[in-house]
Amino acid sequence: MRKAAGENPVAFSEVEKERSMAELNKKTVDDISVKGKRVLCRCDFNVPLKEGKITDENRLVAALPTIKKLIADGGKVILCSHLGKPKGEPKPELSLAPVAKRLSELLGQPVVFAKDDTVVGENARAAVEKMKDGDVVLLENTRYRAEETKNGEAFSKELASLADVFVNDAFGTAHRAHCSNVGVTQFISGPAVVGYLMQKEIQFLGQAVENPVRPFVAILGGAKVSDKLNVISNLLEKCNTLIIGGGMAFTFVKAMGYEIGKSLVDDEKLSYCKEMLEKGKKLGCEILLPVDAVCAASFPDPIDDANLAVKTVDISEIPADMLGLDIGPKSAELFANAVKSAKTVVWNGPMGVFENPVLAKGTIAVAKALAETEATTIIGGGDSAAAVNILGFGDKMTHISTGGGASLEFLEGKELPGVAAANNK
Repeated sequence: MRKAAGENPVAFSEVEKERSMAELNKKTVDDISVKGKRVLCRCDFNVPLKEGKITDENRLVAALPTIKKLIADGGKVILCSHLGKPKGEPKPELSLAPVAKRLSELLGQPVVFAKDDTVVGENARAAVEKMKDGDVVLLENTRYRAEETKNGEAFSKELASLADVFVNDAFGTAHRAHCSNVGVTQFISGPAVVGYLMQKEIQFLGQAVENPVRPFVAILGGAKVSDKLNVISNLLEKCNTLIIGGGMAFTFVKAMGYEIGKSLVDDEKLSYCKEMLEKGKKLGCEILLPVDAVCAASFPDPIDDANLAVKTVDISEIPADMLGLDIGPKSAELFANAVKSAKTVVWNGPMGVFENPVLAKGTIAVAKALAETEATTIIGGGDSAAAVNILGFGDKMTHISTGGGASLEFLEGKELPGVAAANNK
């Protein structure tokens, strides 16, 4: 077993302490009684579909512990979720019908699908009316209603009128204030709590950033610096070592005065990168950048072109007619060594174009280093979560977040509306 996150000697501001404690002390499904009550449970069933078939059911499996708990406790379980972006219109290809079918199989009991283009119309109300304790109903895609993403009061009230209790287990949408995760909490007659998955996300991400066992190493990758401006700034104040790889690293490399050829660069963020490098020095946070890069004449097309011609060079010697697409072996070793001595590691964003077998070596090396460490390892959703699962390292990580955007905002230090809306203990 990996060690859980614990105490550290860093003093936080009172504001940070209040935020951290509030988010770590939400009421959960263990704090309420649901027997005989109608329970609206917001899940994240935003799964990939191909010709009506679910191609990745990780999000369904992740929701099962909370659903099973509510069933076992005798609740009338009404599930809801969005799927894709129907933009306020009923679109058959984005119906949750295939989810109801697969959930029935996973739970070993019928999941009644309330097919209803208005989500909470006559069909939905009739299905809920017939429920007995332990029954499960799944509502139609909440984004069939245009009000959902605008947190409209009318739709929030309609959702709340179906139930006595609200459970939010959808961390993937926790950074958005929508009707089905925030608005509904204002009108539900009973408690609004978090499910087991949401509780786990808050616990791991919250503890890692606000109260980590040290040394605390953060690894950031991905394409653009602009996507992670506030994450970089916030993590510099929290971690002992910040590793920067992926396409975003080249803006930092250019800010240090090196030529980067045709590599991806946010020219408008060069001064910001200089500021962050200076901030790291002042705070005593070591910033590690790539020392070599795997370069090619152009971005791979198709992306998985296994015959892509590449050249590995020192970071200061990237040819003018080439672009860096992965960290090199020296960088991989440097980053892996930094991880070895860590007690807590948070990783968000791949080290290169990991979808290409020629350009996946840097990401594989980092994933392997995390798999072999005894540290608490937290993968911050999105591409890095996909990478560790595709590369076969998923079961070696302490926690893989189910929400890319939500985990990023958590790492920025932002309050998540979907978490804030739940009742405190």
